[in-house]
Amino acid sequence: MPEQIRLHVVEVAAQVLGSMPAAAVPPPLRNIARFDPRKRARLGSAPIATQLENDKEFRERVAEAVETAWPELVASLAEGTVPPAAEPVLVAAAAYLTRPPGWPDLVEQARTDLEQAAAAGAQREQAETRLREQLAAQRASAKEEIDRVREQLKAARVENSDLRRKLHDARERVRAAEARAAEVEAGTAEARARAASANGAAETELRRLRERLADVERQLEASRRAAREGRSVEDARVRVLLDALQDTAAGLRKELGLPTTISRPADYVNAVVPGEPGVTAVPARALANDDPQLLDQLLAIPHLHLIVDGYNVTKTGYPSLTLADQRARLLTGLGGLAVQTRAEVTCVFDGAELNGPVQVSAPRGVRVMFSAPGEIADDLIRTLVRAEPPGRAIAVASSDREVAESVRRMGARPVPSLLLLRRLGRG
Repeated sequence: MPEQIRLHVVEVAAQVLGSMPAAAVPPPLRNIARFDPRKRARLGSAPIATQLENDKEFRERVAEAVETAWPELVASLAEGTVPPAAEPVLVAAAAYLTRPPGWPDLVEQARTDLEQAAAAGAQREQAETRLREQLAAQRASAKEEIDRVREQLKAARVENSDLRRKLHDARERVRAAEARAAEVEAGTAEARARAASANGAAETELRRLRERLADVERQLEASRRAAREGRSVEDARVRVLLDALQDTAAGLRKELGLPTTISRPADYVNAVVPGEPGVTAVPARALANDDPQLLDQLLAIPHLHLIVDGYNVTKTGYPSLTLADQRARLLTGLGGLAVQTRAEVTCVFDGAELNGPVQVSAPRGVRVMFSAPGEIADDLIRTLVRAEPPGRAIAVASSDREVAESVRRMGARPVPSLLLLRRLGRG
């Protein structure tokens, strides 16, 4: 039996020997059974092998352990087949212990496989030896090549140093040439600048002479035109001054609101005269509080000041839009209303609704105001009403009850937001 197979069989038997009851241990192996498991197979190799060869009962006990550990292998050997992937040493040990039919042939086949494996191993070792020798030769050759390259590198460094010195000399010559070229270019640029300055001065003088000639021609033409029309320059200046005085007087009259006619003696006689219509004197004529005709009557009052509670109107009419879109839509409608009625229109928005100042394009005739920080739009509306002189016709468009009651006490006429929305929707 090959040594590898014998050692494997002894190791298996030594493990079984350690698990056997003391009474079942063969007498020749009782002392060996007391050894440490790691020393049992090494020190008792010969007695264990002899006992396996001569003691059938002990060999069968060991065979049972093999069947338990490798049942598929033992079953295949009993059927006369060897698993393809089984190790030769394990196959031979199992065949020797279980003794299936033809087991000597299995052991002999394992011997052949081991010898072939040993031969293949020797060939591999020889191949590895050859490869090591080739590697050593290549390393020696590489070392020689490295030494040769180092010598070449050293020579190249010397040559490179010489080339650097020559390059430095060439650069110095180039710098000197560039400096001379810069001096020549600077002289050329200075000459060009002097020539351009002289040319510019000549052109400036030429333009001045041409302008003077044109001025003389214009004066001559003006003198001829004045002579043809029979007027002198002094007459034209007086006419211009009179026109300016008339325009100034008209502007002052409009700004101060002076009457176009003076009072007559009859105007100073005490009598009861009819009063002018105001916002509180508009006849209802059975109109609903949200009828647009009521707002039309208010807008027909001369010099009416319409104050609009911006967000109160927009959130009543189109709350689903963003604040920017609400403002844009309302201001567009108010711009058209201001053009149609010529009324003074002021739209007030709550500044607390904004994160910061916004850019608003106000239509012509519409004043847009935002309440200051810490102030709500309601207070700004009351301030605007309070700022108007007594007797001024004022209408406030808001559905806020507190705003409506407060401005009514101040003499203004509140109108619901829905009323203004219907009037704007009518166009």
